[in-house]
Amino acid sequence: MTSMMKMWVSFASMGFMFLAIIMIYFSRYKIKQKFIRFFTALMAYILMIAGGLMMIYIVFSGPTY
Repeated sequence: MTSMMKMWVSFASMGFMFLAIIMIYFSRYKIKQKFIRFFTALMAYILMIAGGLMMIYIVFSGPTY
């Protein structure tokens, strides 16, 4: 993977984590319907796990030249 592609993947993982934080906040404090709360929380945790896995891959894949 090229350096530029690693940069975009790391930006995407940070974006996933940011969206997950916003979705968790809304699902806990703003949304009152249980099904929508569950769905937003589920999507947030999926985004958080995906972002974390992508970041782990970027960190442990080593330097590019």
